[in-house]
Amino acid sequence: MSDGAEPDVDLLDRLRTMDSCAVSDALDTLGLAGATTGLRPLWPVPGVVAGFVRTVRAGPRRSEGPADHIATAAIEAAHADDVLVIANAGRTDVSCWGGILAVAAQGRGLRGVVIDGACRDIAESEELAFPVFGRAVVPVSARGRIVQLAMDEPIDVAGIRVRPGDLVLADRNGVVFVPRDRVGDVIGLAERIVEREAAMVAAVRAGRPVADVMHDSRFPSIESEKSDR
Repeated sequence: MSDGAEPDVDLLDRLRTMDSCAVSDALDTLGLAGATTGLRPLWPVPGVVAGFVRTVRAGPRRSEGPADHIATAAIEAAHADDVLVIANAGRTDVSCWGGILAVAAQGRGLRGVVIDGACRDIAESEELAFPVFGRAVVPVSARGRIVQLAMDEPIDVAGIRVRPGDLVLADRNGVVFVPRDRVGDVIGLAERIVEREAAMVAAVRAGRPVADVMHDSRFPSIESEKSDR
């Protein structure tokens, strides 16, 4: 995590047992923004990637002087269980991640990278089994086009405000962010949603009509969650 606070490893381990759909449903029920659209695995990443957010903001160069390459400082500062999240305004005409960065990130123990934009060298990331989520794969280099503007600051990713130390979960369904101050609430509710859906699947397999099983009354609401506490 970026602020030196001890991460809650138990909550992170619990998050890794879920998928992004369950977490999205929990965020919805609690009235929280966090589920993104348009971000996907850029190679067939298996399973779930989850960790603590470390942020980078990229954008057009603002001066003619030399600049650090995007994400290099963030990788050097990262801890195991971090996931690098790069905001590049959703641009798909230029890469802000590549193979050498993937090698360095894996060496630091990062769990993966989420890019609101594009990457390149995807075959190298796949060979490393380093998870990359984003919008597109392109051959176009960042050099001379975009630079790192900030790191370890709040950023906007696919319309979601993301802060260092938030949790992120990414899988084949997409990418969701969990606000750090609501992690316990979201994960606890997501676990109950997973249990409820398992019971619904069992009911369908037992011959109960799916129209009954999937009636709106079977799904949680903010009011019902409050009454369960």
